[in-house]
Amino acid sequence: MEQNLRCELVSWTRVCRLASKLARAIRAADFHPDIVVAIARGGYIPARLLCDQLNLYNLTSLRITHYTGAEKSSQARIVSPLGVDIKNKNVLLVDDVSDSGDTLQLALQHINELAPRELRTAVLHHKQCASVVPDFFAQRVIRWRWITYPWAVVEDIGGFIRHMQPVPITVEEATARLQQEYRIKASSQIIEDIFAQLTAT
Repeated sequence: MEQNLRCELVSWTRVCRLASKLARAIRAADFHPDIVVAIARGGYIPARLLCDQLNLYNLTSLRITHYTGAEKSSQARIVSPLGVDIKNKNVLLVDDVSDSGDTLQLALQHINELAPRELRTAVLHHKQCASVVPDFFAQRVIRWRWITYPWAVVEDIGGFIRHMQPVPITVEEATARLQQEYRIKASSQIIEDIFAQLTAT
């Protein structure tokens, strides 16, 4: 894992604001989904927030593996395909971020094979380097950075700590090195929770 990686921690408040902005853009485009499909796992919470904002009940998911924390595997692959009938339905495909674009591209191919009436995509953050441009995004990321959402804080930061050489042995050391090497300002409580998890495994 690359050190001195530019990172951003996104707060729950910021997530809710981005989801609201995304919902407004979808409404303004006069797109009316029949069903929302979340790309698991990152898309779960954004998709649920959009269902609330758009007054939608039908929510399902498919699972694609590409990242474990900030570690990227060589190829995106579907491990849990879509299990509902979406033929002739308007589908909104949701993820948290379009990074390389590989995950979104694979999901689009899979869903299009199931013959929806219309398929559109939505993410909270769209990185300009991505190979796929979503139909809707709340924020464009011009300068690449790793984005950690509140539902992945322990997983992401724990991965950063595990890959430090030498591995920090105190909360204070880990906190200081996260700020120095990854520009992450994390609370002592978060670091303590991560240390508790690391020692339990």
